Amino acid sequence: MPSWTHLVRFVAVEDNQVHLGQLVDTTRDVGRDSVDGVEVAVYVIDGTIFDGRVTEQVLHVKSLLSPVSSDQCSYIRCLGLNYTDHAKEANLPLPKVPILFTKPRTALAGPYPAAINVPRCAQDGTSDYEAELCLVIGKSGRDIPEEDALDYVLGYTASNDVSARTLQLLTAQWSFSKGLDGSCPIGPVLVSPSIIHDPQTLSIKAIYNGATVQDGHTRDMIFSIQKQISYLSQGTTLEAGTIILTGTPAGIGYFREPRVVLRDGDEISVQIDQIGTLVNKVRYDAR
Repeated sequence: MPSWTHLVRFVAVEDNQVHLGQLVDTTRDVGRDSVDGVEVAVYVIDGTIFDGRVTEQVLHVKSLLSPVSSDQCSYIRCLGLNYTDHAKEANLPLPKVPILFTKPRTALAGPYPAAINVPRCAQDGTSDYEAELCLVIGKSGRDIPEEDALDYVLGYTASNDVSARTLQLLTAQWSFSKGLDGSCPIGPVLVSPSIIHDPQTLSIKAIYNGATVQDGHTRDMIFSIQKQISYLSQGTTLEAGTIILTGTPAGIGYFREPRVVLRDGDEISVQIDQIGTLVNKVRYDAR
């Protein structure tokens, strides 16, 4: 595996070019620091997310990008209804197998300053958030046993499964309603499994305009990360660069009283232990 532990992809202050970097101070919440204008220093990574080595060259972050670029992302796979409390709030039985849908690569977006662009077809008062732990597959595999599943993880980050509920409820297939352009922001940092030994030990929150609206824990997943990887690899090659969104806890906007909707100018954040905060502003697309 690569030598980095806390990887960011960013535009540098020094040359205005895109680089990969290892955070110098791994104790900081780089997502919040970026929003607050705090200087972020990184060691430049030579290579790719899959084979990169940390150098001694230091640059500074001008703007954060998605830690995985669209050309490195082979597939975005997503789980629905994977937390017990979320199934309860939806008044639905616990699934016997993972409920799956996908997003196209065009859904991939980064943290602030990137915005969640809500297109006209979703500007109907039902645009919603879902805070999720996200993992990236680091090496290709098929028919992966549960006991070996975590060996295939390159890193973990935060994600927001932005959903257009009106479009979602029109059909049993969710990929379109959850796959609009920019509907899959991830970041701000990709954290190595050498740091996150057990992904079922993380608290996860969604924060909407400063108020916590989701407050869950990955131990409450119905299907653990190991089970997800093993299930998804049955007869199917999980390629390196595959992104997996692992489900959301209770508290989505659609089930809150009163309902919470992502509106133009709002701020929505996903905060996860040992990863930090993925922050995005909401912008209604004028097109």
